[in-house]
Amino acid sequence: MSEAGRQNLLKIAQVVKSNGTDGEMLISFFDIDPQDVNLKEPVFVYYDGLPVPFFFDSFEPRNSTRALVRITGITSLTDAEEIVGQGIYAEAPGSGDNAEDSLDDLIGWTVTDRNQKVLGTITDFEDIPGNLCAYIATPAETKMIPFHEDLILSVDKEAQIVVMDIPDGLL
Repeated sequence: MSEAGRQNLLKIAQVVKSNGTDGEMLISFFDIDPQDVNLKEPVFVYYDGLPVPFFFDSFEPRNSTRALVRITGITSLTDAEEIVGQGIYAEAPGSGDNAEDSLDDLIGWTVTDRNQKVLGTITDFEDIPGNLCAYIATPAETKMIPFHEDLILSVDKEAQIVVMDIPDGLL
């Protein structure tokens, strides 16, 4: 994906390696000192071409370019290994609420299940701490479902379709 396609996100770091078995990772920063990272703001990792927000659960600077971190949702060696080599992005200064802007681009997209059954249309998002949710409208009603990368099977930008694996009982 081109830098322009990343909207107003800047690559600030890269996951170098996992550390231990509980999701801890060593990350290396670009053009920013680990001490200058705002730990109250989200960072983003791209999944299926979409920026997914994460927060630092722990952050321990190692030197002027590296830090040992844990981020929300990465709780095992397997999770951490999955994003080794991935970039970590943050909002560019003065970019406003970029995560919301990125998600706003998905409003109007169709959500289907793995069998191509239409579940509804995305009408809005709500960021409940630790659980991003999407409002999905059908002709009969609107429901809120988790919009987590583990549930997203694929994204078709041309057709504007998100294929999700929604657990039984959520719809």
